Amino acid sequence: MKELQVVETDLKIVVSESIGEVSASILEPPSMKAMMLLAHGAGAGMAHIFMVKLAHALAKLSIGTIRYNFPYTEQGKKRPDTPAVAHKTIEQVILYTADAYKSSPLFVSGKSFGGRMTSQLLAKKSFDKVQGIVFYGFPLHPAGDPSIERAEHLQNIHLPMLFLQGSRDALAEWDLISNVCATLPTAKLVRFEGADHSFKAGKKDVVPELAEATDAWLQTF
Repeated sequence: MKELQVVETDLKIVVSESIGEVSASILEPPSMKAMMLLAHGAGAGMAHIFMVKLAHALAKLSIGTIRYNFPYTEQGKKRPDTPAVAHKTIEQVILYTADAYKSSPLFVSGKSFGGRMTSQLLAKKSFDKVQGIVFYGFPLHPAGDPSIERAEHLQNIHLPMLFLQGSRDALAEWDLISNVCATLPTAKLVRFEGADHSFKAGKKDVVPELAEATDAWLQTF
């Protein structure tokens, strides 16, 4: 069987003159059906093994990705950026991607913090090119403090939304995330049995299943 020839490109994307630039990595498979932004979580950057494995799993299904750092990660800091800085970063990556891949359908996504920052941006600003958003573990509440306030802005998003959530996610109790998604007309929720917030489920590798669920959702467009 011939190995899939995926083109990998590393680049820098300027966020603003004051914020500076961030690293990004593009995986572009042949016969690409869509391009997807992939924002990292609060505790790890775009080079984290989960992010890399997910990008390659998506590439095998002909979905291109752009992984990118937030400025705090780029600068080696541990404290996440303010929402304003995170939103500006995501916006610039969206604009870059929309211009660089004009013929490809564009979707946005993120792991935990990256997904929440992306949805906050989409709740207050629309982008003609963006067709939907995927959450790889939406962080609904802090661990041990169940609440739904973090989901309030989702009511202002009218794009299709895909929530991929582990049944043991300490940052999104299942009953709560289920109820939230039930109030969102454009949302689809997929449960990954036994997986935690990092999508660890014992010895099982959940990443291929995440990619397959993403691909199945994209095929509805």
